[in-house]
Amino acid sequence: MTKKASRVVIVVQARMASTRLPGKVMMTIMGKSLLALMIERLNMIRHWATVVVATSQNTEDDIIENEAGELDIPCYRGSEHNLLDRHYQAAKRFEADVVLKIPSDCPLIDPQAIDQALEFFFANANKYDYVSNLHPATYPDGNDVEIMTMACLQKTWKEASRPMELEHTTPYIWENPDLFRIANVSWATGLDYSMSHRFTIDYQEDFDFIKSVFEELYPTNDDFTCEDIIDLLNRKPEIYNINSMHAGVNWYRHHLNELKTIQPGQTRLASA
Repeated sequence: MTKKASRVVIVVQARMASTRLPGKVMMTIMGKSLLALMIERLNMIRHWATVVVATSQNTEDDIIENEAGELDIPCYRGSEHNLLDRHYQAAKRFEADVVLKIPSDCPLIDPQAIDQALEFFFANANKYDYVSNLHPATYPDGNDVEIMTMACLQKTWKEASRPMELEHTTPYIWENPDLFRIANVSWATGLDYSMSHRFTIDYQEDFDFIKSVFEELYPTNDDFTCEDIIDLLNRKPEIYNINSMHAGVNWYRHHLNELKTIQPGQTRLASA
């Protein structure tokens, strides 16, 4: 990894509690936890960065702290439900100038997607407080990258108050373009697979999908890209079909009455 300038800290929020798939980050594929596989992919980015796992103080999350130790990754433990505070405190603890939010439910995240967003952010130094590839999203779901200055995160931490803003960390930023300088990076292919392809994990079918992708690609190409996955799915549509019933399902669906910048077409109801 190169291009060391500002201190870049990638915060990976992870905990064992999950309504639909408890313990998902510690589920294993080929003898490695999903968290471990994801950390491998984060460490493939070209930019210099410190990866930090941020978990809760709950006893059930001791296993995540232990896993971080096994991976030689620092771990911060904080609030269970106020993820904004946990994110801010982790970034502060590790003296971040630039903070990345990468959800732990994105084990297939493409390192090139992270680099693309970082390159845009640094090429436009001091122009933007927040850069993401989510507003609007174009990558397959599960390639979520959000970059913010520490000053932006601190302002958000001080001012955000609604439960949704505390739980999801960044809505206060992208919902207030009058307060922050915001930019978005689109998938370089020009395609939009955000509602049709799902590379994230929230259901058992998602795990089965992710497991199939890793087993197909990882043994011969551990740094496979988003395009490699798409190629695999075109060759083997039965893999795409494993979790296609959940494509487009995301947390926005619970807050459409609160979110000003999200339209109904950017989410859909969960499958029965």
